[in-house]
Amino acid sequence: MKILNKKTIFNIAIMLLAYALVFVLINLGLLSRQYKSLIVPICVNIMLAVSLNLVTGFLGELSLGHAGFMSIGAYTSALISINTSFLPPVLSFFIALVCGCILAAVFGFLIGVPVLRLRGDYLAIVTLAFGEIIKSIINYLDFTGGSKGLSKIPLYSDYNNFTIVFIIMAICIVLISNLINSRDGRAIKSIRDNDIAAESIGIKISKYKVSAFVIAAGFAGLAGSLYAHNVGIIKPSIFDYNKSIEILVFVVLGGMGNIPGSIISAIILTVLPEFLRGADNLRMLLYAIVLILIMIFNNSKFKTSLSLNKTFRKLGKED
Repeated sequence: MKILNKKTIFNIAIMLLAYALVFVLINLGLLSRQYKSLIVPICVNIMLAVSLNLVTGFLGELSLGHAGFMSIGAYTSALISINTSFLPPVLSFFIALVCGCILAAVFGFLIGVPVLRLRGDYLAIVTLAFGEIIKSIINYLDFTGGSKGLSKIPLYSDYNNFTIVFIIMAICIVLISNLINSRDGRAIKSIRDNDIAAESIGIKISKYKVSAFVIAAGFAGLAGSLYAHNVGIIKPSIFDYNKSIEILVFVVLGGMGNIPGSIISAIILTVLPEFLRGADNLRMLLYAIVLILIMIFNNSKFKTSLSLNKTFRKLGKED
């Protein structure tokens, strides 16, 4: 069994090339301040899309509470970094990231155990309600800043520290990709395809459902931590149901159970509003039109025929 197959080497090469390109653009001053500010949000959105794809795309469960886990990670890490300013920045940031990730995963476990007994629309509604409950609690608490938000968060993950953000994003992608291609990943996909058949051959459905939910929640919390330390100020309204739907759009647009697709859609939908900013009041209208056209193409016969041709070419090479 080869540890580094052609596909893995190709993916590593693409990631290194992307990092080198962004690094060169930043250091040569070829990016405007506007586009520099998009570098970290792109990485954050990629992490959110890939982690939600684990639950929605590979497990087959519709979750609309991803923004809730993101907010837990964001506020936890922000509060820790603010109150540990006496520590070296690297240590303070590391502790904040770890705590934000762990606490989000813990909430993922507490919510996942009872909620994942539900399916379909019922699960979507309950997870959506969870996200709104988290937002309301944060809005009510004094130490989180309430509706005014939490400010003076150290900028540990802005574009000047892009290397750290990129490494964390790459780890997220690699870990989830390896999970999907492992024995546990095949068990998760079998539950999506037919949970009754999976249970009949001894697969513990509850165990794998909760595990996938917890992992996705942990990475969402990690993404929220990076987001908080990039913008410097966070408010509860940022993490409402609209954010959860936005993350779901990344997954659906890129293709359910398609990690490269989630990465590409997260990049496109993060950059697209800035490209359309010159359209003033028509910006969101054009954004919606482009989104509809992409979705139509994504499900068109033309794309299907391209995929079939690619499959036939592979089969021909194998013969």
